[in-house]
Amino acid sequence: MIDVCDILDALRWHADIGCDEAIGDEPTDWATLTARPAARALPSGAPAAGMAPGAAMARPPAPTRAPAPATPAAARPAALFASPDQPLGASEAGIQARARAGEAQTLEALEAALRSFDGCPLKATAMNTVFADGNPQAPVMLIGEAPGEDEDRQGKPFVGVSGKLLDRMLAQIGLDRGKVYIANILPWRPPGNRSPTQAEIAACLPFLERHVELVRPKLLVALGGVSAKTLLNRAEGITRLRGQWKTYEVAGTAVPLMPMLHPAYLLRNPIAKREAWRDMLALQQRIGEEGIKYSQD
Repeated sequence: MIDVCDILDALRWHADIGCDEAIGDEPTDWATLTARPAARALPSGAPAAGMAPGAAMARPPAPTRAPAPATPAAARPAALFASPDQPLGASEAGIQARARAGEAQTLEALEAALRSFDGCPLKATAMNTVFADGNPQAPVMLIGEAPGEDEDRQGKPFVGVSGKLLDRMLAQIGLDRGKVYIANILPWRPPGNRSPTQAEIAACLPFLERHVELVRPKLLVALGGVSAKTLLNRAEGITRLRGQWKTYEVAGTAVPLMPMLHPAYLLRNPIAKREAWRDMLALQQRIGEEGIKYSQD
């Protein structure tokens, strides 16, 4: 007899690891789509596939077997993604992405190339490709981390609770979505809104770099630690980077970049809104110094 408590424990465990949403009507056997990875031990307390958590410890230990002979290197399938300690852009997917992104001469072509790109596994679990929002002719470009649940459903960046806070922040210095352009490092939502891996960033970063090249903004704003560290190639956290004007090299031009706290962080830490307000005032001041003018209509 199946214990309901075991079923609930299994559901909670799946939610904890990011499986918080059904993507399709039928389950997908990912083993038939990609090369099967080497077996790894499950996290402590995790139930085995097809087994209720309460029964996980009831199975006797497996008999000791002799190790299987090593597979020749030539027979192993090449890994699609870089390991976490490899530099960004070193993976096969990153190389393919850079080639495709480089061929795009317009934003429309870049979006089409991104939508047809299958080198990032996040695409398979996301509902939509989130490309950009706002005015591509705007002199200020904001770059976030990745779509959240609302963004994934609507296909636009910053439309959830954190997006509404961002709109209010921009309004305080006379800006709105018609006066800025908004994109993300990743166009697809990581399951459970977890932090993206270096392999996922490596696969998507060439599209973002080409995105900035085509838009050619006068000022850049990196929202959150992932965005700031990726664009600046720095290891410091966002609390150390924020509030300081840096430079981002694009097409041989140094573009001023301001790292700021992500609106989602401000929702979790309201006391940090004081620092965010100082950063918004610094952005407003730099807009004036750059001679950027907005119409009053």
